[in-house]
Amino acid sequence: MIDTIETGSPKVVGLRLCGKLHDVDYQQFVPTLETILTAEGKVRLSIQLEDFHGCDFHAAWDHLKFSMKHFSDFERIAIMGDRRWEKWLAGLCKSFTKAKVKYFDRSEAENARKWLQENEEGNKNTKGKDRSPEIDDIPEIWNGYPWFGQ
Repeated sequence: MIDTIETGSPKVVGLRLCGKLHDVDYQQFVPTLETILTAEGKVRLSIQLEDFHGCDFHAAWDHLKFSMKHFSDFERIAIMGDRRWEKWLAGLCKSFTKAKVKYFDRSEAENARKWLQENEEGNKNTKGKDRSPEIDDIPEIWNGYPWFGQ
């Protein structure tokens, strides 16, 4: 099951993933998230894993298709859980998004919230904040990776 959680900011989308995810979960939820992306542009995700048991094959396929379509649409993703494999899952997610992904233990929810809101106030751009300025000044590096974009 996928539920939305109020975050107090239209640029931070809160999600709670519970149990085992199925195709129907994605079919119900993806249109909502795509509406938010259309209205807000790039957003940040706060994902809380509660009694999470992963997803079936069809839901995994749905997630892969969504990730490919929205590869560049997220700035930051905070994943909160309490199991070792969930931390591993957060690391795996980094391969499917341009966003900065960070895992937090559930007891660190306040730190996750702060991290998601960094540089958000005053519409400050986070580009260059998540990678070294020395590297950011060398566009040839990034041009070799078309999915990074400019």
